[in-house]
Amino acid sequence: MTPLEQTLTTTVETLTKLVETQSRQIEEQSSEIKRLTAQIAWLNRQLFGRKSERFIPGSGQPGLFSEEDFGENKPEAQETANNAEGGVEVEVKGHRRKPTSRKRESWANLPVLIVDTIEPKDIDLSRYRKIGEETTHVVEFQPGMMFRRAIVRPKFGLKDPTEPVERGKGVIIGPMPLLPVAKGIAGPTLLAEVVLQKYEYHMPFYRQIKQLAHLGMEGIKEATMTGWFRRTMELLRPLYEALKAEVMASDYIQADETTVPVINNERHQADKEYLWMARSVMEGLVVFFYDKGSRAAKVIKNLTDRHGFKGYLQCDGYSAYTAAYGPCADVRLVHCMVHISREWDKAMGQDPKAVSWVKAKIRELYHIEHECDMQGMSFDQRREHRQLKARPVMDEVKEWIETKGIQYSPESLVGRAVTYTYNRWPNMMRYLEDGRIRLDNNLAENEIRPITLGRKNYLFCGNHKAAEDMCVVQSLLATCRNHDVNPRAYLNDVIANMPYYEKASSLELALLLPHRWIKDHPEAGMNKVREMAK
Repeated sequence: MTPLEQTLTTTVETLTKLVETQSRQIEEQSSEIKRLTAQIAWLNRQLFGRKSERFIPGSGQPGLFSEEDFGENKPEAQETANNAEGGVEVEVKGHRRKPTSRKRESWANLPVLIVDTIEPKDIDLSRYRKIGEETTHVVEFQPGMMFRRAIVRPKFGLKDPTEPVERGKGVIIGPMPLLPVAKGIAGPTLLAEVVLQKYEYHMPFYRQIKQLAHLGMEGIKEATMTGWFRRTMELLRPLYEALKAEVMASDYIQADETTVPVINNERHQADKEYLWMARSVMEGLVVFFYDKGSRAAKVIKNLTDRHGFKGYLQCDGYSAYTAAYGPCADVRLVHCMVHISREWDKAMGQDPKAVSWVKAKIRELYHIEHECDMQGMSFDQRREHRQLKARPVMDEVKEWIETKGIQYSPESLVGRAVTYTYNRWPNMMRYLEDGRIRLDNNLAENEIRPITLGRKNYLFCGNHKAAEDMCVVQSLLATCRNHDVNPRAYLNDVIANMPYYEKASSLELALLLPHRWIKDHPEAGMNKVREMAK
């Protein structure tokens, strides 16, 4: 064999072995691909598929019994299977089963604990005899129990049918009281509980439905509960508008904003939108507002302009507030010392000595405020004490920034803190003008926290309307908290009465706001509740 032939033979053997090796690898990889594909399909079914284990014809899934096991009784067996599936009508060859009634809301088994009997007024009942009655049931709630309230309206007919009577007065019956949900089963206490569970205890509707079932009211659909909630928001919205007007009538408010996820139906995802809050500091009133998720300066500007707000507006360092008002004479911005302090915290690792000096001056300002609190100073006394003690500290920080602070690069962490502080220092010094003004915006941030906690539970708002409804509820609940009002007692009462206030004046609505309502209902104060719990 020539050297060339030997070389070719060796090459052929090598290539043959390489082909065999690659073929074996391809076969192994194909097997692995099939295994992984099946595993992915299983995982997809676990994550997104239906969990029902019932047999689906045509799916390739083998049945538990073969057709031979049924024989001539196949239609009857099919009907039995359909019955087990919840009463859905299914056609079978040669046999059509009768439709069964769907599962209805089960409230008839709830006990009747309250009976309200309503008889006709301004009528001489001695001329009448009782000929029947009409009974309307509404479901009410008290903690740990659901029950029915029966509204009984006896019917009366004339004893002497020949007696002359005004038209329509032959048979009389008491007037039906106005209910929050016309011709609905939900009473005011149940509606109030739905609102409280959603926004005070952060429980989504589907969890509430489970809770109602455990208390004896089964079969409630989420669409039904959503309808109850929307009607409740229609009743409470006039109170919300009255509350908004009162907050803007103050001359010192704090404002803040936070994010809220809202479903975008076009993009099929939750967008990060913005919710605003304004708090009248002296009156303890809170209002949330929402403008299609916008965080633009025009949102807060439109609100204050519409209500003619004039006074101090305290806020964080967000540029929209400066853009909205600037040197506006009617609205005087006051910034927040806590936000300024946070900027210096970020720079601590870069220049601890400089940052520690500024932080010490900020602590000194808070110490002065603590002195005022401990001595029980009036607002005028506090203003004078600030002028004496706090103004020199404020001036010292300003001088340091203008002389030593400008030496830092604007791109450094310390430089950024210097810029942030210097731009807001003139507005920050306005707290020296009025003893009512606080050194920080913490009260406003505290009002935002329930929103933050809530979005971790119900995750998102279904649309812009849902976000607006959340503002209505959270405004009333926050005001209840600030005035020590039991929110359950408050909502129970106002939801029951709001159907009678559809044409009420702004003055009449203002009397129903939590801080005034509690004056006529002292038993609903949280202090009373705590005393009873002891």
